[in-house]
Amino acid sequence: MPSLPAGTVPPVSDDGQGLAEYALILSLIAIFALTALTLLGDQIGVLLSTIADALG
Repeated sequence: MPSLPAGTVPPVSDDGQGLAEYALILSLIAIFALTALTLLGDQIGVLLSTIADALG
């Protein structure tokens, strides 16, 4: 690696940034899904029971 001129800062590695962003997005999706299932759980259960009964 060539030497840097005086007063310059070497570039910072951002290798882990993408992984952290994916983890944040995944956690937000999980929170949204849990909230939706909590609020709509009974209605989804009734719907699935209706479909199962219709299929025989």
